[in-house]
Amino acid sequence: MSENSNFVTQPVTVLPGVGRVKAARFAKLGIECISDLLYHFPRGYQNRGEISRLGEASLLPYHCATVLTVGSQPSSVRLKGGRVMTRFTAFDESGKCVITFFNQPYVRDIFYLGTVFRFWGRVEKTGKNFSMSCPEYEAYGVNRPLPDFKAVYPLTEGLNGKVISAAVASALDLAGAIPDPIPEEIRETYGLLPINEAFRAVHFPKNYEELDRARRRFIFEELFLFSLGMQKSAEKRALRTEERLHSVDMVPFLSALSFTLTGAQQRTLEEIGKDMTSQVPMNRLICGDVGSGKTACAAGAIYIALKNGKQAALMVPTEILASQHFSDLAPLFEKLGFKTALLIGALSPAAKKKVRAQILSGEVHLVIGTHAILTEDTVFDNLALVIADEQHRFGVNQRSSLGGKGKQVHMLVMTATPIPRTLALILYNGLDISYIDELPPGRQKVLTYAVDESYRTRLNGFIKKQTDEGHQVYVVCPAVDAEEDSENGKLIVFECSPAQTCAPPPPLKAAVQFSKELQKELPSLKVGFVHGKMKPKEKEEVMTAFAKNEIQVLVSTTVIEVGVNVPNATLMIVENAERFGLSQLHQLRGRVGRGTVQSYCVLVSECQKESTAFKRLQTVCKTQKGIEIANEDLKLRGPGDFFPSTSGKTTRQSGEFSFKLASSCTDASIPEKTAMAAKAVLEKDPTLSSEEHIPTYMRMCKLFSIADNVIN
Repeated sequence: MSENSNFVTQPVTVLPGVGRVKAARFAKLGIECISDLLYHFPRGYQNRGEISRLGEASLLPYHCATVLTVGSQPSSVRLKGGRVMTRFTAFDESGKCVITFFNQPYVRDIFYLGTVFRFWGRVEKTGKNFSMSCPEYEAYGVNRPLPDFKAVYPLTEGLNGKVISAAVASALDLAGAIPDPIPEEIRETYGLLPINEAFRAVHFPKNYEELDRARRRFIFEELFLFSLGMQKSAEKRALRTEERLHSVDMVPFLSALSFTLTGAQQRTLEEIGKDMTSQVPMNRLICGDVGSGKTACAAGAIYIALKNGKQAALMVPTEILASQHFSDLAPLFEKLGFKTALLIGALSPAAKKKVRAQILSGEVHLVIGTHAILTEDTVFDNLALVIADEQHRFGVNQRSSLGGKGKQVHMLVMTATPIPRTLALILYNGLDISYIDELPPGRQKVLTYAVDESYRTRLNGFIKKQTDEGHQVYVVCPAVDAEEDSENGKLIVFECSPAQTCAPPPPLKAAVQFSKELQKELPSLKVGFVHGKMKPKEKEEVMTAFAKNEIQVLVSTTVIEVGVNVPNATLMIVENAERFGLSQLHQLRGRVGRGTVQSYCVLVSECQKESTAFKRLQTVCKTQKGIEIANEDLKLRGPGDFFPSTSGKTTRQSGEFSFKLASSCTDASIPEKTAMAAKAVLEKDPTLSSEEHIPTYMRMCKLFSIADNVIN
């Protein structure tokens, strides 16, 4: 391995000015080595080259850049409490500005009379003059050109943007020629920047065009490496079964159901039956809307395995969902002569031990649970089928781990995320795909509307009307706690085209605060809230109370995407709806309309009616079909919404691919191009062991967070 490759794997402490204390702060952002630092991409850029005069700047509700001449010598005074205030005036042709700093007396030695600076801050009108408090500043002059763009990074306590930017600059200066995970032949074919040039451009862009080229290169890189890993994983799975299952008479199973399967369910179950009785282990994805009947198809697969004398496991991401599946499936399989057990973290140690003993002895035929199924002390007697519900919540390693608990295990994964067929073939390379594209009879259309804040009073009245009729309401917010981003001003972000900037979006509605506001507005109702930061037991208690109608209005984050079935819920309100992907909005809408009463979904957004965001919301209002929504989203915004973003997160599940920029991809052709590029590389070097592909292989393993044996 080259010296430069070794450098990028070195800890950040090799950089000047980064000691153990700063390294610990970097680690909170998931940055431990030089490579992590270089891939810690900005979340946006301030366009400081867009200069506003004081008169113009005072009319803007966010930070902006001004060029001012210092008009008086700074002076400092000590305030009550020990704070030191330093103040001076500066001016441009439109007026004079009083600039104030607190606890920074050293600025007296920076701002001299007549010197010119570029300031970044909020300008306010105070009488005839203007004022700024604690702005950022840079010396400005003809002989000292300043970059137009300033990167804005995801931060953590004790670590500001200046420190991160300085560390990145040092890393790039010291790294030399960084090994490129995209082979040269692929870069030339698709016109991609080399990695060193791309890192410079993404962290310190000189113009829009340079930034866009860097953005495109790293999106391509992520999807290329993802496609490589998926294709190699598919190769490993293509093995012959040692013990072929035989066909099963499905009449007893179908007779035990309380409903008749739809045509789409029948087709899917037939595909599953063919897979499970073939000579190759099943690897199938069931893709269908919320309420389309995926679980019934999964139950059919379980029946085939159990009738062959085997065991089956159903793994879900939450204890709430596991308990719901258990209550639905245990009686069904008991009627058919099979025993079902629930294995979740909430069970007592004694209860877990008893269940595991029954699994080992073969007394339990079907196990339903969460990650508790994956522990080493959960040993199966004869596992033949693994089902992962809401499969995007599990990492590659986790699914592989469960499949490894038996010999040549059949795998069935399910998702309610509507994914276009062409994109699904790339995202789920190696999996056969079944689409359940029709809903069971009796499922009513959920009437969907997009409104703005002017409808708030009427919306609260509608909540009251629904609850007065005995029904319940979901309110979904994009955040847990309130956020404030106004100090960033207008950000150039990856979702924007190279020729535009994005003004600060409307303030985020936060679940905790909004639930309190709603309780004040509707004091006669019981309003609860639930979010992902709560402990599992707390979440389960709230969701159970909602299921029992002890809570009439549940304010939540998207944690309820996967939740209990509450047929009594008839109204779904999504705040800041423009912040969600269309597939996510469609899934949230699927939480209501599960009973016989007419249900509604209201998307609240302040986005402009001529904007792409508004057109996207109208798509959800016009159609109930997930695939149509997904195809329209692909046209309007590209494939980005189908790739989960983990930017800013410090932890992820083992084997879960970390997408940082692919979620901003707007070019629908890139996934197909990256899949073709990955195929070409693997045809040339199936093991990725040649010298030119070692950086590719190493980066792929890093992003999948998996050991060699998972993809080899």
